[in-house]
Amino acid sequence: MWGVQRGSRLLATVLRTPRVPRAQVTSKPPEHPLSAAEQVIAFSVMSACFLIPTAWILAHVEHYKTRSN
Repeated sequence: MWGVQRGSRLLATVLRTPRVPRAQVTSKPPEHPLSAAEQVIAFSVMSACFLIPTAWILAHVEHYKTRSN
């Protein structure tokens, strides 16, 4: 019996409303839609920001291994 009460109490705390209210975020269609060329440029820049540092590290792994302190 105690196990059932403990489980129901745990379930009640999980289902309780959060203490911090969620933000009421609404969105609208963009005022100025991006062209296909602008989307390609933006995607290319974002990809480069992730891939260039990774490529740099992978290209210099041997240097990092042999570096002495």
